[in-house]
Amino acid sequence: MGFAFRNLGALIDRGADPAKPALIDLSGSATRVVSYGELGALCDAVARGLLKRGLTRGDRVGILAANSTEFLATLYGAQRAGLVAVPVNWRFPPQTVEYVLHNSGARLVLCDEARRGAVPADLPAITFGSAEWQALPDPGPFTAITPEEAEPALFLYTSGSTGRPKGVVLSHQSHLWVVEQRLAGADISQERALVAAPLYHMNGLALAQLASAAHITIILLPQFEARAYLRAIGEHRATWITGVPPMMAMLLQERDLLAATDTSSVRHVRCGSAPVSPALLAAIQAAFPQARFVNGYGTTEAGPVVFGPHPRGLPTPPLSVGCAHPAVQLRLRAADGSLGAEGVLEQKCPAQMNGYWNRPDLKPPLTEDGFYITGDVFRRDAEGFHYVIGRVDDMFISGGENIFPSEVEKVLETHPAVEQSAVLPVPDAIKGTKPVAFVVLRAGIAADEAALRAHVLANAPAYMHPRRVWFLDALPLMGTNKIDKSILAAWARERMGDGEG
Repeated sequence: MGFAFRNLGALIDRGADPAKPALIDLSGSATRVVSYGELGALCDAVARGLLKRGLTRGDRVGILAANSTEFLATLYGAQRAGLVAVPVNWRFPPQTVEYVLHNSGARLVLCDEARRGAVPADLPAITFGSAEWQALPDPGPFTAITPEEAEPALFLYTSGSTGRPKGVVLSHQSHLWVVEQRLAGADISQERALVAAPLYHMNGLALAQLASAAHITIILLPQFEARAYLRAIGEHRATWITGVPPMMAMLLQERDLLAATDTSSVRHVRCGSAPVSPALLAAIQAAFPQARFVNGYGTTEAGPVVFGPHPRGLPTPPLSVGCAHPAVQLRLRAADGSLGAEGVLEQKCPAQMNGYWNRPDLKPPLTEDGFYITGDVFRRDAEGFHYVIGRVDDMFISGGENIFPSEVEKVLETHPAVEQSAVLPVPDAIKGTKPVAFVVLRAGIAADEAALRAHVLANAPAYMHPRRVWFLDALPLMGTNKIDKSILAAWARERMGDGEG
């Protein structure tokens, strides 16, 4: 039997149990349990209502909201109707939110009350929970459109750490392929997935899509907050948790609640979007001893299906992301252009984007033979296992030596006092640039700057050691829950300017 789904917004199997909970929605003051029958009917009603308002196939619909049932129903409903969903990172500055909505050409914005003020005044908007929202759904049956080849389903705007965010155009077929590949990997029908990563980001959205297609229950948090996340695991018996490394590190800092929470239900922990240090991995495994840990990898432009198990069944080393997925072509290109065992990952698969929306100034990062250039540096060992080294644009040169911040961070985090670290370059008159670090210490364990510098000197090449170490209570995060190094760079400049360098 072929793959049953044809529209990315219609991932619910109408032949499966309609009474099964699709969502345990924790976004409001009271827990809402939404069945698959109810969610499917709401998605159909939203699709009908959006078309009734005069929107036509191909129009863009902005979504500016924290995670909720309404968010997912709007996303799926728009896609069922042949409209293009544009989830927006609500942590962007107001001018960037405005840019994204205007760049996408959104004709309507659906938002929650907390973010209503960020919607540009010249765009029509409907606030979830308002009388206008209550009037939008048009109850009744709806047959989802069958999309044309490469027809857009979704624009995801990248975080814009360098310049304005780029709208990645993803077709129905691209992410239906992702769901198909992930469903084929293992039987997940009994899982309960906890989603706290934002649905405007690939990490949370891809899991929500997979969960809908697999007919499993999603425990949905409006956003990540460590204590709420732990309570959700214990109270709702989550079996599958996913996030980015800073989320996991913040979770593990809540030692009192972690100790008091029954986490035995957790069978799968997936971490992605940034390298995992050995220290963080050890802490995750200690906190969730019954769970299988997967070090994931994916990109907005080419999807989360990249790596998988070893073809001969060899166990995946703890810090590896795995071997090339059999349905994906991968290669590593060194700085001199040669292909080998270390270099920038280039990837080719059916999940690739159509391109960047409305950005004629940007050359798509594709090779002549159609591989997506990820910008992430990997190494591959003799058995074919891949390891993330870092972003090529994060790498800096100090005194002629290449330094990847993640490599220094891994060493810092082997010190028993270090919970989290972030390394970045600052200008240096002799070396060109030099590494500095911001560190969060473990509760109850002391360390000073000299000790941490000495630790790196003892465990890594001398050129890698941070010339300054500053201590913080917490590292600043972007809307994707990755560490915001632009803020840290500004703080480093201030400190160096104050004579601390």
